[in-house]
Amino acid sequence: MQKATDAAVLGDFNGATLEHFGVVSTFSRSDGKFQVRTDGPDGALHDYEIAYTFGVYPLQQYLIAMPGGRLQALGVAWDSRPKEQGGQRWFHLYPDQKLPPGDRLHWTGRDQTWNYQCADCHSTDLKKNYDLATDTYATTWSDVDVSCESCHGPGSGHVAWAKSYAGASANAATPALPETDHLGLTNWLKPVDHGHWEMNPETGIARRTEPLVSTELDTCAACHARRRPIAKDAAPGAPFLDSYAPAYLEPGLYHADGQIDGEVFEYGSFVQSRMCHAGVTCSDCHEPHSAKLRAEGNTLCGQCHMPARFDTAEHHHHQPGSAGVQCINCHMPTKTYMVVDRRRDHSFRVPRPDLTASIGTPNACTQCHTDQPADWAARAVAAWFPQGRQTQPQYGTALHAGRVGGADAEQALDKLILDRDAPAIARGSALLLLPRFASPASAPAMKAAIGDVDALVRAAAPRAMPASPSRTVVESFAALLLDPVRAVRIEAARALTGVNPQLMSPEQRSALASADIELVAAEMIDADRAEAHLNLGLFNLRRQLPEEAEAEYRTALRLDPTFVPAMVNLADLDRMQGLDQQGAELLRKAMSLEPDNADVQFSLGLLLVRQHNYADALVLLRRASELAPDNMRYGYVYAIALNSAGETGQAITVLEGAHRRSPSDRDVLLALISIERDKGDLAAALHYGHELADRYPTDMQIRMMVQDLERRQAQ
Repeated sequence: MQKATDAAVLGDFNGATLEHFGVVSTFSRSDGKFQVRTDGPDGALHDYEIAYTFGVYPLQQYLIAMPGGRLQALGVAWDSRPKEQGGQRWFHLYPDQKLPPGDRLHWTGRDQTWNYQCADCHSTDLKKNYDLATDTYATTWSDVDVSCESCHGPGSGHVAWAKSYAGASANAATPALPETDHLGLTNWLKPVDHGHWEMNPETGIARRTEPLVSTELDTCAACHARRRPIAKDAAPGAPFLDSYAPAYLEPGLYHADGQIDGEVFEYGSFVQSRMCHAGVTCSDCHEPHSAKLRAEGNTLCGQCHMPARFDTAEHHHHQPGSAGVQCINCHMPTKTYMVVDRRRDHSFRVPRPDLTASIGTPNACTQCHTDQPADWAARAVAAWFPQGRQTQPQYGTALHAGRVGGADAEQALDKLILDRDAPAIARGSALLLLPRFASPASAPAMKAAIGDVDALVRAAAPRAMPASPSRTVVESFAALLLDPVRAVRIEAARALTGVNPQLMSPEQRSALASADIELVAAEMIDADRAEAHLNLGLFNLRRQLPEEAEAEYRTALRLDPTFVPAMVNLADLDRMQGLDQQGAELLRKAMSLEPDNADVQFSLGLLLVRQHNYADALVLLRRASELAPDNMRYGYVYAIALNSAGETGQAITVLEGAHRRSPSDRDVLLALISIERDKGDLAAALHYGHELADRYPTDMQIRMMVQDLERRQAQ
């Protein structure tokens, strides 16, 4: 981030123009200032002064000062790549989307506000200084861009050390400095374990002589992770999960096997890698002060991977001089973000075209060989490496089963959660998927997750807690309220708030009260976001504080009048208070804003059922199930409504489709059993009953139901 000066601005401001869905933006200079004429929040064209540049390569964005202390990122950026690579041009960051004023992604919208979206990682000692009452910012920083203190902490200690050292130099020929001195820096980034790397001649791979002890990953992750802050003014080098809650391997962000999909930066990928667990850190490859690599090409990888073994045709099986001989092209495939920014996956994975064939994840082979199918690549890899990685299980198969509702989803997820050799972020991701399938058989996996050595697993464990937990389950999860890691305590509070307090001891209730305070404080860090107030509204509702919940939902809508999730939850609160007519108006407004939002269609459909408008309700419930076919609850409720309306055959058809998509879904199977039994087809009911019993072998109620069906059929 730099002030917009001749030295900093790279774009063409000599009358250049760009048209995007009928809006022509014009870039010019006047009185030494850089300007853009483009559509403002009212839709009309206005002249705006460029206040700051943002970024350098491969693109540069521009920030414009707006009322309320906001800096907004213009949606048109400059492609700073060389002309022969397609650069030296203006382009729109959302080339295929029409973004009218009022859209969250329009350059004047909240999703383009620098103070929230960008500032924390691009300036030093940033103070957002947001005022909720006025919805304004008074953001400050000590340095406009990333400086020494961003990583090393306050420099006052280093200055004091330098003065002390200078004084010692005047009185001694060679003053000695203790190793523990750390130059007065509050965050010493070099390893303190005294280990070093040694090449293993048998494997051709270097290993550390001692386990790594360093704050480097925690320091870098603060800005190189998809995460949300949970501690205000986090100190550089503080334990990452004490300051931030990272995203897990969730759909839309990562593919099932952990490869990057959405814009997730590097942390979530790197912690999946074997290199991370072997003790490799960011600075082993990147020179942090110059932002350059330690070496170019395969020489960089050759630091730890013996070239005589790996930089050979016997290993890479590609022609010399071709793209396939470069390690990064196979082990760090790219994805392009922001139209021109190619970023590499940092999980350093072995290509698995076999997984492409089985679960649909991408692979590096067919990313280059675009004219070949995945099974072609899988056969080639298997021929090169008969005992290769394709012969071993990969956590992506379990996460895929959890995402699509595979028949073995529960068992696969439980196995992954218990697998200490799998990356913690993958095991935590399995916990997020487990509630949809969990039966008593999952209890050992959940219990192990609560006591797991890795905080990434423990922080995910509360999100797998059953909706109606027993006293024993509550006591187990309550232990996390006293966890040494803040992210774990907050998630435990989120899960346990609203649970019957009689299920907890006085000490546990006290711990919950303390963790609740941390949870609220964490949400209020982003008080400028409607999502934070939605979360607080849900939290207050669990605390049986409906008035406080309503206030938070209305605050969310004050900040963002188009925020549909707040409308849906406010309408649900109206339902609880017997105000369905008021809720209906909210839901219809939400539908006008997002006509393809399945949640809105479903909520309004249920409201119409309560009003006995069954014909219109069925239309909405059907639409919700079509918009979100993987949401088994929507399909289930639609089928039940059909059956209640006398459309039994259609109800069974809908349930059978849902069952094919999610063979493990308990409610869908129970509905099939019930409807088939009631219409007299005991054979079909028993078929589904046996299937359900096989899925949940320890459930006595299911076993008794099947026995009853067997008796009735025998009669």
